[in-house]
Amino acid sequence: MIDSRFGDATASGASTLGGHTAGQLLRLCDVAGLDMADAGSYAQTLTDALGPVAERPLDLPPPTPTFLSDDQTPVEFSLSFFPDAAPALRVLIEPGYGSAGLLQNGRTGLRVVREMARRWDFTTDRLDELEDLFFPASPQGPLTLWCALELRPGGVPKLKVYLNPAASGTERSAHTVREALTRLGHPEAFESLPPADGYPFLSLDLGDWEAPRAKVYVRHPDLAATEAGLLSRADSGPSHTDVEEFFRTAAGLDADADVDAGDGADVRLDRRPVLTCHSFTDPASIVPSGFTLHIPVRDYVRHDGEALARAETLLRRYGVDPAPLGRSLSAVTARRLEDGVGLIAYLALAHQQGRPPRVTAYISSEAYEVRPPAALESPRVEAVG
Repeated sequence: MIDSRFGDATASGASTLGGHTAGQLLRLCDVAGLDMADAGSYAQTLTDALGPVAERPLDLPPPTPTFLSDDQTPVEFSLSFFPDAAPALRVLIEPGYGSAGLLQNGRTGLRVVREMARRWDFTTDRLDELEDLFFPASPQGPLTLWCALELRPGGVPKLKVYLNPAASGTERSAHTVREALTRLGHPEAFESLPPADGYPFLSLDLGDWEAPRAKVYVRHPDLAATEAGLLSRADSGPSHTDVEEFFRTAAGLDADADVDAGDGADVRLDRRPVLTCHSFTDPASIVPSGFTLHIPVRDYVRHDGEALARAETLLRRYGVDPAPLGRSLSAVTARRLEDGVGLIAYLALAHQQGRPPRVTAYISSEAYEVRPPAALESPRVEAVG
């Protein structure tokens, strides 16, 4: 299913950023079981959100840096997998990409989100309440606003926005997160978060959600599996064993004959940090209602063939047919998986109160560059008390 308006992402020649990423999205919609009308509408929404840079030829270099991807593409895809169901497709976009500075980037992002709110008739009150915290006159950090569309049948997505707690300086990140949670009706939530090396994102659900979430992302450098098992604060969260097993499989620690932690020791992931996400929905509760572990698999594999193999193992463990993930990668690129690393950026295990666990794979567009395969050294091994 290819819409001629958006071209073919596998074709060479004068492809544009919008044509490339929208073409990928169309094919992913096919994998996710969305019909042609919905897919076309969502592809158009993607190019509209990118604005003028959608028409920028890919033979030109990226116009500005972006923290959203390693190759500077302002678009990322993800698929969440449940047993006996089609995967849920999401696209993450930086609407202010290409702007002249962070201030303009943030203003553009806010404008695009508010245009979406008018189009799909939802309120931005939760975002408006936080504008002074996350959009100061002189913003700092690697981002201002990203928006994620969870694509559903019917052409009306669910929307999430991602904000930067370091917008007023890294040293104020914790204060910003605490104040944001308080304004959103969770005044004691910050105290329930695990120890952090930083807070890279705060996310808000906007639009048609049964229980809109405020989500805090926490950075954990040099993390070991046994420590990861202790990070969930959710009442109905995953067991320590489930988290540790996911960690080890996603990071390749349960299959790497070269890594021997020995008695009383564990392997730490000492390259790109692990992230956890803690969701808050109920103002009456001081603990999170959801927990997600994000493993940056792209920094712990030699190539994407290895990343896919680990993802397939995890999907089978949770009763999911892994075939749609393989088809999703083919929908995004025609290259051999062994010829690059980073197509699968993260693997995540998510638990939300009242729902079955889900495995999510985050897929890079690679519009600008394919990261070459890596020759990896073994991760650091040390005693974990």
